[in-house]
Amino acid sequence: MAPVRLAGAVCAALLLVTGCGSDSDGALDTTVSADGAATATSDAVCPPSEGAESPTRDFDAPPPACLEPGTSYEAVVTTNMGEFTIEVDPDTAPVAANNFVFLARNRYFDDTVCHRIIPNFVVQCGDPTGTGTGGPGYTIVDEPPTVPYEIGSIAMAKTAMPDSAGSQFFVITGSDGASLPPEYALFGEVIDGFETTVEAMAGAGSPSGEPLEPVEIQSIRIVER
Repeated sequence: MAPVRLAGAVCAALLLVTGCGSDSDGALDTTVSADGAATATSDAVCPPSEGAESPTRDFDAPPPACLEPGTSYEAVVTTNMGEFTIEVDPDTAPVAANNFVFLARNRYFDDTVCHRIIPNFVVQCGDPTGTGTGGPGYTIVDEPPTVPYEIGSIAMAKTAMPDSAGSQFFVITGSDGASLPPEYALFGEVIDGFETTVEAMAGAGSPSGEPLEPVEIQSIRIVER
């Protein structure tokens, strides 16, 4: 399955294949499920709050509703460059937030790489294949944000097609990323470890997006507050 690219505003006319050069106006790569956008409920069950015993990386449909009303969720992301913490925001993007927690608790992201890193733009992760074309076997509906992106925002990667986000997400690391058009579900922000871990991850980037050294997610642990 070939990757389709999501570009910044400058490259809006060149979304489909090549992006727009090698700078921060380049695309956010992800995959499109063969089934297209799936809105039906899943037969899958919510994983335990402490996480599944082993990773699951293939699903038949989007997850059921797994977030408890009134509960706050944080994600502690352990990488080969240190830890950082995400505050998950189900109010802004409830579907994307639920999806991220579901996948993290299924250990979907464990031992995966961040395959695309562009300085002053984004660190993109969430593809177990490490190619930019992988996904969980389903897609979720779009949730365009009504608030601006900021440095440290966490959002879903998607393609030029509607409702095409799956598992890939990105951390905005600079002003170029913060100026992205409001097309990517904004489901969290980094609240700890940005200046240390995330900036170290961003430092492994290149203008082409190919990491200069491996950036690996070892685990994502969900903490309820």
